[in-house]
Amino acid sequence: MFITGQVGSDIEKILLAAFLGGVIGLERELKHGPAGLRTNMFICVGAAMFTFLSDELAGGHGGDHTRIAAQIIPGIGFIGAGSILHSRADIISGITTAATIFVTAAVGMAVGGGATILALLATLLILGVLLLLGTIERFLNLKIMIHRYEVAGPSEEGVTERINELLEPMHAMVMNARVAVTPRHVRIHFECEGARRQQADVFKALQNSGAFDHVVDLGPVRVE
Repeated sequence: MFITGQVGSDIEKILLAAFLGGVIGLERELKHGPAGLRTNMFICVGAAMFTFLSDELAGGHGGDHTRIAAQIIPGIGFIGAGSILHSRADIISGITTAATIFVTAAVGMAVGGGATILALLATLLILGVLLLLGTIERFLNLKIMIHRYEVAGPSEEGVTERINELLEPMHAMVMNARVAVTPRHVRIHFECEGARRQQADVFKALQNSGAFDHVVDLGPVRVE
């Protein structure tokens, strides 16, 4: 027996919200964002359910049809705030993820309210912004990123001194340095802030210095 009527419609809305939230969340998961696949799916499904339940409960028992749905926005605000991380006083990450959570909830509300086409178009727009604009920002050297590097040399003092000498002309700074001592050499992990071209210059200077046993670019700490 097939499910028909209002129940069937509600199930379709839940499944669509799960799919759209999952698509958005997958992009965040691949970028290692604080809110990934499951989080965005739950947010989209929850927003859709609150939206159509708000209408159905008010229709069945009387009251304001938008009262429950109106509480989605402040609730999402708390989740978004939790995804914003302060790595140090002047560096904040996770704002893109927080904004994504906000619009994912809006997609869920659109699905719950029956605006399916609007929800689909909004999802495509969100994915376009996340996938394309971030790449364009990095290509145009507009995006400030934090890269992690590993260098190895005979001594901690010598390696640290040489790194600082190389970074000084580029006005770059060593951040969050960690040292691991091995029988053969000393390995130092450190982070450096800068746009794409500056990061390329830093890596090239480290490689061409000839002062280290090896140099590895471990990539960005977090890609928004």
